[in-house]
Amino acid sequence: MGLDFLESQGEDFERALESTGFGRFHYALLTLCGLIYLNTAVAITIISFVLPSATCDFQMTSSDKGWLTAAPMLGMLLGSYFWGCLADTKGRKVVLIGALIMDGLCGILSSVAQTYILFLILRFINGFAITGAMGICFPYLGEFQPVKHRETILCWMEIFWTIGVIVLPGIAWIVIPLEFEIIMPSFKYASWNLFVTVCSIPSILIGMWLLFFPESPKFLLECGEADEALEVLRNMYSINTGKSPDTFPVHSLREKVRTMSVVSQNSTRSVRSLRIRKPKELKLLLQEIWEQTKALCKPPYLRYTVLTCLIQFGLTSSYFTLMIWFPELFYRFEEFESLHPGQSASVCDVSSIVIGGNSTDVEYCGEPIGDEVYLHTLIIGLACIPTSLWLPLCVHRFGAKFFLVFSLLVAGGVTMGLYFVDSSSTNLILSCIFEALTSLAISTVYCVMVDLFPTQLRVMAAALSLTFGRAGALIGNLVFGFLIDLHCVVPIALFAFMLVGSGLLCFKLPSTGQGALD
Repeated sequence: MGLDFLESQGEDFERALESTGFGRFHYALLTLCGLIYLNTAVAITIISFVLPSATCDFQMTSSDKGWLTAAPMLGMLLGSYFWGCLADTKGRKVVLIGALIMDGLCGILSSVAQTYILFLILRFINGFAITGAMGICFPYLGEFQPVKHRETILCWMEIFWTIGVIVLPGIAWIVIPLEFEIIMPSFKYASWNLFVTVCSIPSILIGMWLLFFPESPKFLLECGEADEALEVLRNMYSINTGKSPDTFPVHSLREKVRTMSVVSQNSTRSVRSLRIRKPKELKLLLQEIWEQTKALCKPPYLRYTVLTCLIQFGLTSSYFTLMIWFPELFYRFEEFESLHPGQSASVCDVSSIVIGGNSTDVEYCGEPIGDEVYLHTLIIGLACIPTSLWLPLCVHRFGAKFFLVFSLLVAGGVTMGLYFVDSSSTNLILSCIFEALTSLAISTVYCVMVDLFPTQLRVMAAALSLTFGRAGALIGNLVFGFLIDLHCVVPIALFAFMLVGSGLLCFKLPSTGQGALD
């Protein structure tokens, strides 16, 4: 009888959600969540342009650069599950706002940091904050969507990531070359500092805009707040249709039976009402988180938990490591071609020759980033547009699983091909294909995960897989930072192997996007 009740409850909510229509509210929400996703693309890869520009100010070696690129990833590693637990217990909206505001404020503070260590710490906190926004925006968006629109709407998020990848080098190209400096005793603020400031402000603005949006009605219903969920649906209906909320055809929602909720077994209160400052309520909240974590590690969810964690590890480590280091590799190609006109060499040869030809004290100090580096990175972003449109337009025809398998296997082959390039132009072509396919895979993984797990575990499951992904990205950045100047072929082969392995694991995932969310 319990199972029948849960199934009928799911159908009731889905019918109520469909009754809200599909219109202005959904487009506004897609824009909001898309901007959050765009902002994460900027926040995660901003270091790639800071690396060459801030080298002289902080006297960074290749090893220092490796640690600086790893710091945000370490923050993401530690922050992913923290934000996921909060989002599945305290709500999607409030956690999104907190993560975005923290990211924006720490970003602005990092732009005026005067020492390498302080800058490193603040970028760590940036990573800790932005991973919360990245992990929550897909479940938050998906829980407002009717079945027939959900998968397509989630797939449109990929175009916002692509815009972020395009916008970032555009801003960098405009701001970093400026002859701009504010110098005072013990304080220096140059063009690259201004670049960091400009890229940090959107987080605060988006967080403030989010104040005008509701909490997920699916989450509210899961917490036993049926009246609040119904009010959200009424307002959605009014915005979409222009009619009064009172004319909404659904008048009540049956509460979900919270079989795994520690709070529901001890009281009639919602888990959202628990206050962290009160020891007894904090204990209940931690028990709730622990029970939900155990549920992820037991059948029927264990299989999907393991699969998504492994896929995220292989995909994220390869993508974020190589995308953060691509501007550095383009920079080294530019250096080599200026020193050896007309000669060709592989990425590995270029790295060893450029490093060998510079002082052992300071690398590239005083050398500005050439326009070609900005242009190359901009072209990489533009190359993602076709796949960003292909995904939402054809996902119903081919299925999300097809896009995952295809993009990961081909990206693995492209990564191995980096070893054989002999010029900056061929390196650019392979880099474009790599970015287009791996960013496509990342967005598709998030889309699939919305369907794999129930509401009370959805963000936590995404956060756990993100934790594994960030661990891979952290390790990858350290490995790449140390080995790119010593044994270049090793990190390239390693990342190629992980991408192919992730693609093969995707065969084990089920088809998604056909049923109502649990």
